[in-house]
Amino acid sequence: MQPATAADISGDSWVSRPGDDIYRFTVPNSAVLEAVGTAPATLRVEGNFGPGHEWSLLNLDRSGDNWVATLGPLEPGLYYFQYEATIAGTEEEINFGNPAAPQVVTAQPELSTFFVAGEESDWMAEVAAGGTLSTLNYHSAVTDSDRAAQVWTPPGYDANRAEPYPVLFLLPDEGQSYKEWTELGRATQILDNLAADGAMEPMVVVMADGDTDKIKQELLNELAPAVRSEYRVSADAADRAVAGIGRGGTQALDLLVSDAGKFGSVGSFSGSFEGKISKGKAKQINSRTDLVRLYTGNVTDDSYNDNVALTAKLEGAGVEFESDGSNPDHGDIWETWQEALRDFASRVFREDADHGMSDGHLALDAEHTLPAPGTTPTPWVEENGVVSFETTQFPDAKNVNIWANWGPSGNWLRIPMVREGDRWTLTLGALDGGSYYYRLTGDRVNEKDSGNPTVVNSEPTWSTFYMAGEGVRAEYTKDVVPEQRGAVTTMDYTSTAAGATRQAYVWTPPGYDADRAEAYPVLYLQHGGGQTWSDWIQVGRAAQILDNHYANGTIVPMVVVMANGNGVNFPNEITQAIVPTAEVSYNVSSDGADRAVAGLSMGSGHALSTLWAHPGEFAYVGAFSAFGNVPSDADVAAINEGTKLLSIYTGDFQDFTYQNTLSLVGSLNARGVNHEFNTPIPGPHSWDVWQKAIIDFLPKLFTE
Repeated sequence: MQPATAADISGDSWVSRPGDDIYRFTVPNSAVLEAVGTAPATLRVEGNFGPGHEWSLLNLDRSGDNWVATLGPLEPGLYYFQYEATIAGTEEEINFGNPAAPQVVTAQPELSTFFVAGEESDWMAEVAAGGTLSTLNYHSAVTDSDRAAQVWTPPGYDANRAEPYPVLFLLPDEGQSYKEWTELGRATQILDNLAADGAMEPMVVVMADGDTDKIKQELLNELAPAVRSEYRVSADAADRAVAGIGRGGTQALDLLVSDAGKFGSVGSFSGSFEGKISKGKAKQINSRTDLVRLYTGNVTDDSYNDNVALTAKLEGAGVEFESDGSNPDHGDIWETWQEALRDFASRVFREDADHGMSDGHLALDAEHTLPAPGTTPTPWVEENGVVSFETTQFPDAKNVNIWANWGPSGNWLRIPMVREGDRWTLTLGALDGGSYYYRLTGDRVNEKDSGNPTVVNSEPTWSTFYMAGEGVRAEYTKDVVPEQRGAVTTMDYTSTAAGATRQAYVWTPPGYDADRAEAYPVLYLQHGGGQTWSDWIQVGRAAQILDNHYANGTIVPMVVVMANGNGVNFPNEITQAIVPTAEVSYNVSSDGADRAVAGLSMGSGHALSTLWAHPGEFAYVGAFSAFGNVPSDADVAAINEGTKLLSIYTGDFQDFTYQNTLSLVGSLNARGVNHEFNTPIPGPHSWDVWQKAIIDFLPKLFTE
């Protein structure tokens, strides 16, 4: 694949696209020094790349004269980002952007954006013959200042149309510019697509400046007349709607109650309302308002509990309203508000709109609460992909974040925690289903989460947790019910490395019979470099993967031995130490046709070197993130005769062994070694890739 040109990425020469929906950030060190003034301790790109499009940080590594990082594949949608340099000693964080890139976010000039096209984002993609966006300048007597608004007019807008157009006013949140509706909200594209699909009433949409404590006077006495003087819009209140984000949503709700009937339709996106509503006021609202609709994100949205309370208040007062429920995928971020705008704009000024929630949204049944601080192990895992962390570690730190494999395809991203009293906290979601590993970092010092009892022997600062959900990793890394689980035991053996005693984890299937007449086939499964014999269990969740396969009937009953491959001649170690001990300790076959060997990264090299040295002794071989070529003295005929399956797996080109794997495959082809090369798995050199590899590999073993 050819790298994208700068023009492909919104004119930003620091961003390229080396593969489908994979993005590379390349920042010249000279630009970093100019922006920061000194060499930074760390450089990161931060943006809405995390789970649920959570704001997160990706480390850039120094490579020659540049700082570089690669991330993806990214889901379709709009991404916004900036760079963050951390200064050693002070731990000051300095944000900057590419000064040569177009400035696209007025209120946040360091931000750049790019749009990832795809079926899921077609509803906010560019439309060739869309509406027109213009700027309306006017003087406000309310604020005694010159102000502006952006105005979208629909395709085919007719300034002389006999019937004036209805008008929708959109208000921003506090701290946002009125332009952010188009800069980050993609309001233009959303409206263009609705119009092109015939899914909205032709209307004029005004994106207003809501920065005033007199929003009623500003909208009704200043902006609305200015709009009518320049555009063919109706003065009828029934043809007027207002909606907003956060503070803008609260302003819209305040107008609903204080001036019922001034706007025929009202929408609140992550807004709130703290006032009272009498029965009489409710009747007035109902008689004068066609539509009141509430939107909120998931429980990470700061307005979630406010909206739960608001629905109860409206119901108690007798106000007729609709709730779009909770968007389970996102919190109080643009992804939620983009979807809210799409839904609201399709309903206003139409009599045939349905009144239900958007597909997949959840009812606002109860307020969201967390356990009292310090009362539970961490993290606190909830339904719908939500997880919460807390720690009293790093009491004097300026910056604390959580580093985890929750980026796209298992990439490692850091998400900042927030200080609350004596602790740091973070609630985020929605996470995809599957297993996760993470560590805490305070002012660039890594520590294990002391509240999490899980252990990773090879990485003492790591902790793990599992999130229920959909997808192959969620399906196969979950715990099965106890009665369906295999047993995991520890096997001691004498290593060829100076006669040291080493350990291996051994998984035996449910109902394992040590006295069965027919010995069990056996897989010898190896870890990677920097890891040890326990990693496949503690991080890779191999036991759960085997349990689920067995429960599904997708593997034959087998024994799996996970031994220590560090610091040894592995072909000697496995044939002289690991295999003999396993055959004495467990009812496993000594027939090469009933043996398999596989491994990840360094472990793949161990599996392959064993194949070259001992053809026919292990009929099934798997290499994950593999490297190494066929030795010149390899007996290819014996290898092919004695091997039923040689299966090669790799991540995509984010996996640093990807080119090595391609070289291996080229060597296998050139030498005529029979093998299969599986489609690269999206992701880096990571457990997400290796879990998917072993999930696919296991059902291929010991079958015809």
